[in-house]
Amino acid sequence: MITTIVAGLGLAFIFGLVAQRLRLPLIAGYLLAGMVIGPFTPGYVADQALAGELAELGVILLMFGVGLHFSMKELMSVKSIAIPGALAQIAVATAAGTATGWLMGWGLGAGLIFGLALSVASTVVLLRALQERDLVQTERGRIAVGWLVVEDLAMVLALVMIPPLAGILGGEEVPIEASAEQVARIGMGPVAATLLVTGVKVAAFFTIMLVVGRRAIPWLLDYVARMGSRELFRLSVLAIALGVAYGSSVIFGVSFALGAFFAGMVMSGSTLSAQAMKDVIPLRDAFAVLFFVSVGMLFNPEILIEAPLAVLATVLVILVVKSVAAWGLMRAFGHSNDRALTIAASLAQIGEFSFILIVMGESLSIVPPAASDLVVAGAMVSILVNPLLFRLIDRRFPLPQPPVREVEI
Repeated sequence: MITTIVAGLGLAFIFGLVAQRLRLPLIAGYLLAGMVIGPFTPGYVADQALAGELAELGVILLMFGVGLHFSMKELMSVKSIAIPGALAQIAVATAAGTATGWLMGWGLGAGLIFGLALSVASTVVLLRALQERDLVQTERGRIAVGWLVVEDLAMVLALVMIPPLAGILGGEEVPIEASAEQVARIGMGPVAATLLVTGVKVAAFFTIMLVVGRRAIPWLLDYVARMGSRELFRLSVLAIALGVAYGSSVIFGVSFALGAFFAGMVMSGSTLSAQAMKDVIPLRDAFAVLFFVSVGMLFNPEILIEAPLAVLATVLVILVVKSVAAWGLMRAFGHSNDRALTIAASLAQIGEFSFILIVMGESLSIVPPAASDLVVAGAMVSILVNPLLFRLIDRRFPLPQPPVREVEI
């Protein structure tokens, strides 16, 4: 673990410096660092599984930080566009990915999983772009985050539903979970039973967080602060963020990222939320870097030579189809062009959920091994291009600058 952290952060720092000097996105340096210590290049090879788990910490802390700046009122204020927009965009991207898989000779099930993997944006990439431009608290930022939450919920449902549907999708049949099996005995089908159990779990999680957590977490934070120990306060913040994220996943089947987001959102009710955010930032940034390093480790450059057309088609679905769909939906709902372009650029990339989906599909023999290489290649290209899209939008619609205060001498 120590070797993986040292190699990952050390090389990310070196290549990040090079990227900064060349005026490239820092993410390009982090991805290159991952490629250097990945299994597809000579020399030292880091532990991929361990790097992925360390990167998951970055996702948890990042979503927790966003939750600290995000209230339920703000989330509900954008539901009229975030819910239909996200679901429609997922449908369009999934259809395009399915068609791409069909053109490559895959079955319908393989194309469907491939399309789902291309339809969901990366938490880390999206939030870094918004935070760099101070957009999280703007209307554009709230829509983007709300859109992301809906996507995460949809992918949580997809991850639960894929195993019982594996046989229908052309893969290996998997027994349903014990809880769903008990429900199925009352006369429901396995798919309906799994869907019902998942819905009950997610609803129970939301209820506990909004009813119990909204009172208990701020109270606990205030209680620790009154004890006067800065170290204990910082520890309490991390324990709450990681504990709720882990508990939500193990008990309720919700993703780590979504659980951490709601933990931060209920903690925002405390007057100490700003201090909590300040304490989380250093760890968040360090582990977010490890996320990009872990993505670079997955990339096999040979796919660019072996299947260039397939890579191009994958990239077009991510950068063009998703962006155009998101832009069109925003405009159809009456939003301005700058908001529509911001959401379009925000979603023109893929990341962590994409990898989880495609790995599950491959483990269940639904998708061919080449699908995971295409998803990783698409992620690499889209993550590199995404900052450039935001720069183009910034030139077209410059961000308002804070007023300059004149100081008399």
